[in-house]
Amino acid sequence: MATEVTATAGRGSSFLRIAIALQTATIFLQAVSAGLLLTEPYGETLHSVGARVMYGASMLYLLAAVLAWKPGGGPLRPVWHATGFLVLASVQVVLGVAHVPSVHLPLGVAMFGLSVLALVRR
Repeated sequence: MATEVTATAGRGSSFLRIAIALQTATIFLQAVSAGLLLTEPYGETLHSVGARVMYGASMLYLLAAVLAWKPGGGPLRPVWHATGFLVLASVQVVLGVAHVPSVHLPLGVAMFGLSVLALVRR
């Protein structure tokens, strides 16, 4: 029984780490596409598609955190972190749609830093 719980917790932890890495990568790619947004005609499309992918990655992070916590008996803290990221991603989308770059850009930088921090801690 203990071996089964340990194996389940290990798989949940690996999935969580992959989800955080994916989120971090998508946030970084959003920074790249933001630069293209300013210089290339296709930048707006790329940034818009990237926003949807980044939001999906944030939802995947939350799912992975819940799966690592509930069945494996892992800590609850990653669930709260993932929930916070999903809230930040939601705010980021609203700010982007509303064209508020004075808050949208710094929030994106903060999200990238926090995501890297979450990845390093995992």
